[in-house]
Amino acid sequence: MERKKKHNHQQIPRFPLHYCSCLLLTLLSVSTISSTAAQAFDYGDALKKSLLYFESQRSGRLPYNQRVTWRDHSGLTDGLEQGVDLVGGYYDAGDHVKFGLPMAFTITMLSWGIIEFGDQIANAGELEHALEAIKWGTDYFIKAHTSPNVLWAEVGDGDTDHYCWQRPEDMTTSRQAYKVDENNPGSDLAGETAAAMAAASIVFKKTNPHYSHLLLHHAQELFEFGDKYRGKYDGSVGVVKSYYASVSGYMDELLWAALWLYEATDREEYLKYVINKAHCFGGIGWAISEFSWDVKYAGIQIKASKLLEKEKDKRNIHILNQYRSKAEYYLCSCLNKNINASNNIEHTPGGLLYIRQWNNMQYVSTAAFLLTIYSDFLRDSNKKLDCPAGTVDHKEILNFAKSQVDYILGSNPMNMSYLVGYGSKFPTRVHHRGASIVSYRENKGFIGCTQGYDNWYSRHEPNPNVLVGALVGGPDCQDNFMDQRDNYMQTEACTYNTAPLVGVFAKLLHLEDNHEGELVASS
Repeated sequence: MERKKKHNHQQIPRFPLHYCSCLLLTLLSVSTISSTAAQAFDYGDALKKSLLYFESQRSGRLPYNQRVTWRDHSGLTDGLEQGVDLVGGYYDAGDHVKFGLPMAFTITMLSWGIIEFGDQIANAGELEHALEAIKWGTDYFIKAHTSPNVLWAEVGDGDTDHYCWQRPEDMTTSRQAYKVDENNPGSDLAGETAAAMAAASIVFKKTNPHYSHLLLHHAQELFEFGDKYRGKYDGSVGVVKSYYASVSGYMDELLWAALWLYEATDREEYLKYVINKAHCFGGIGWAISEFSWDVKYAGIQIKASKLLEKEKDKRNIHILNQYRSKAEYYLCSCLNKNINASNNIEHTPGGLLYIRQWNNMQYVSTAAFLLTIYSDFLRDSNKKLDCPAGTVDHKEILNFAKSQVDYILGSNPMNMSYLVGYGSKFPTRVHHRGASIVSYRENKGFIGCTQGYDNWYSRHEPNPNVLVGALVGGPDCQDNFMDQRDNYMQTEACTYNTAPLVGVFAKLLHLEDNHEGELVASS
């Protein structure tokens, strides 16, 4: 039973954590570690499967075109006790709580992927599925934002949820809903949800202009709410503290939301916010070596850097250059190009970025995304990245991003794909309630709270349902991985792990299909 703090971490690392407190795990399947030879990967298949994963995580009434057929309707009374319709949205991971902050970050990253790589996703035939994945989240956010200064933050709670091992269709756990409002603020949650809806409004601007306008309206209201009534959401919603505590605070989310609103509206007031709050909100102060559902600074700094090409105001350019300096610290730390080794992110012997023991792959996928879009930015502006330990061109950056993706897909000492369902060898005992129990569509017989633990959780056999497209937590600092259901640090997957990869898979597929010669083989 995952009784520990599931996703919380203890501090914002100003510099990368540079120790490896990993257990030497006994390997179940392959005891020999083979060298990773150069190999080709089917990025189109990875893209298709990554989008299938979001259908596995759907809460609510499933649509007629649902492709993941082992799932069925669930959470159909969410919000009923509080008199509000909160049916829909996503389960974040292997349990059945709907956590607002990671869900919003998931939608922001899916939207950003389409904004940057929409043509490539469309060429792969997956744009419609990507839009559906985003809309499933934004439809829920519209419901959750019931008035200008009220946002429903969570449905269910982790403590009662983790006592049970059930399919979502059988849920008997608490579905109490929790909100933030004027008296109980949640600027971080409001900011990230505003960012998600603003980013999604850009995505839908051409294909669904009415919906795009609606999303933008909600985004603007949420930003105003979060900025006017300031406070951390975990101070107002205490039940979230053990799971998705806002360690970085809310200033990064407010800057993040303002940047997205500036891109969506082109209104100077949002740019002024990013410029005027740059120092006091940490935008040009923090040099941070991770980008995650909690810590947005690296993403902010990358986005702000991209504004330099069009900006004419000298004061703005001065501030944006400071954002860019911090963005490049992050990129150089990924590339091992800071002179002081303690300022570089640790790499495993197999070459994987390694930030922390618990669900490390979330930081790998976000890094691959930021590196990829910055590579494009440097290519388009005909510039290079100047790191303390040397200059790097856009191809080298893209190659490193590709190396991280290829590690995920199987170019690693375990010869294991950490994207479930991809390749011939992938985790089969993912820590996921629905996947680990017989499908409700096959057997509608009720499975109780502890019955699931007794009959399904402890089974050695592979999960009866394959959680296709899920990116699990991944290996330890020595590239070791133990495929066990109770090894939730390594075998649990989350929506925000997979979301950044959608755009990157499409980019790599495009380069391969067009033989652009930008990439070298994995090594």
